[in-house]
Amino acid sequence: MRIDGNSAYDRGEEDRRKWNYRYTMVTIIAILLIIAAAMVVWDDSRTWLAEEEQGENIETNDEREDYIIGEGGLKVVQPVPTVDSRDKPAPKPQDSQGSRKEIVNPVEGGVIVKGFSGNELVYNATLDQYMIHQGVDIEATPETPVTAVKGGTVTKVYNDDKLGITIEISHGDGYVTRYCNLSTDRMVEEGDVVEAGDVISGVGITALFESSDPPHLHFEVLKDGIPIDPVEYIALQ
Repeated sequence: MRIDGNSAYDRGEEDRRKWNYRYTMVTIIAILLIIAAAMVVWDDSRTWLAEEEQGENIETNDEREDYIIGEGGLKVVQPVPTVDSRDKPAPKPQDSQGSRKEIVNPVEGGVIVKGFSGNELVYNATLDQYMIHQGVDIEATPETPVTAVKGGTVTKVYNDDKLGITIEISHGDGYVTRYCNLSTDRMVEEGDVVEAGDVISGVGITALFESSDPPHLHFEVLKDGIPIDPVEYIALQ
């Protein structure tokens, strides 16, 4: 029986290709298994290192010791416990006068009968002319207590030739409140420190320029010496 040489050669080549393919696949699978094992080991190492660092941080945060170098090497000076800042109470805000932060109405139950005009002219019945009105008029019966709207220092007590008995209180940050048409100037003196709600005088009828109006408190607020609308400074009713 005669065997064709070319056919035998072809079968041999096919067998070699199959063997090479199988060898290549086995090699690739082995490499992938090695890579997977290495990744598992690397991940375990990272986890272990992270746990070690966390444990060291916990021990360090529990208590820290200060050291000095002296005879005999390092010596412990004093253990200094650390405290989480979240455990500390927040500091209470203080204003420039150290008084209460609240702001109150200068006349309890009073009603505004004339508002702040700014640069606009409004009619003045007493003088029968138009002029600016740099404060608000709060109507109330005579001798109704007038109180400081906010804590501060009494800076002026005087009798104004237009607005009558007047008291000025500085509250810091350039703010000054002015109380006019008062009944008396004997309840406080310049330099007195007052708090919000302290009685400083009473409603009077001493303002010559507003004498035709019903009894009221003429109340002004100044910022750096410039009159501003008191309604923007305090919630007047």
